[in-house]
Amino acid sequence: MPTPPPLSVRFLQRPLAAVISTLRAPKSAEGYRAIGGGSPLLRITRDQAAALRAALADRGVAAQVYVGMRYWKPFTEDAVAALLADGVTDLIVLPLYPQFSISTSGSSLRLLEAMMDADLALAGLRHAVVSSWYWRPGYQESVAALISTELNKFPDPSSVDIFFSAHGVPVSYVRDGDPYQAEMEDCVALIMARVARRGHGNRHTLAYQSRVGPVEWLTPYTDDKIRELGAGGVKSLLAVPISFVSEHIETLEEIDVEYRDLALASGVEHWRRVPALNTDPAFIGDLADLVVEKLPACAPRPGWRPQATEGEDASLGPPVATVQALLKTYDRERRPLPPPRTEFAPGWNTSAELWNGRIAMVAILVVILLEVVTGEGVVAGLFRLD
Repeated sequence: MPTPPPLSVRFLQRPLAAVISTLRAPKSAEGYRAIGGGSPLLRITRDQAAALRAALADRGVAAQVYVGMRYWKPFTEDAVAALLADGVTDLIVLPLYPQFSISTSGSSLRLLEAMMDADLALAGLRHAVVSSWYWRPGYQESVAALISTELNKFPDPSSVDIFFSAHGVPVSYVRDGDPYQAEMEDCVALIMARVARRGHGNRHTLAYQSRVGPVEWLTPYTDDKIRELGAGGVKSLLAVPISFVSEHIETLEEIDVEYRDLALASGVEHWRRVPALNTDPAFIGDLADLVVEKLPACAPRPGWRPQATEGEDASLGPPVATVQALLKTYDRERRPLPPPRTEFAPGWNTSAELWNGRIAMVAILVVILLEVVTGEGVVAGLFRLD
């Protein structure tokens, strides 16, 4: 995870976040107006939870499905409180990211780990983590089917370039062992193999969107690659939002509006976008199969001990794929978590889908402090007395 700001300026984080949210609010509001006034992410996620619960019931598993979000309601804390109140004994932690990154799934897992440190009941809960699931045949087949359907809507399907646009992460994460890039490249290759089996031999490209701050992010960048393809004579482009299984601002505004307009301005004549999986029955069914397969792996977190009587051996042994075991593999820095609740202005909250944790906070904090010191820039103007 990115380095937190120095202690000497950390007290400025929340006031500056309020300033940032105010400055970003017009652009965020503009983006949400472009997709009808608000993100459908929560509604779709709840629909996915209901569909997964029904699919599990069809498989003979009477399970409850809880929705917990990292930066907005219902928070992870709310979901945990509900499942503990309901007396849950076995928990499958299922991030809705097909590929694992410490900056996405890992952020929520670190929050769960911190909650386990503070709550004996939660620490003793038998659980298992599905770290990534892009390798699932049901997921791959669902995406391949959507790609095939959209290809057949072009005037000449064989001439279409398939453009996979993934959410970016800082290069430093990958250098430190984050498997995200490798999993993403593997994911695209597996999906394209299934697309080929459907009779489509199209060229494809993988690029990364939504970079923030003055650090190096995974390349090629989506906007740069779109310009390059247009300049190279590509006339038909099919965008695939490969990181996302739900429609939200990064599909409905960033891809459908910003990147579409960029593609058309770059010479692309025919543009389509593969819809997110949402509640696709084959996709949900495969997730249900995954949960059923994972249930036998549930175990308490490593190091947890029940209240044992004197002389009783309470050793539990190291289970596989618990929150703590997974984070021990990938999250070596163990730096402080970003604040789990960010409830300033609507512009900050809604744009959280576009921000990647504290990397954005730290980057902008540095920029703002430099502006204040030098007297140059928009934010500095807010503090001038002349």
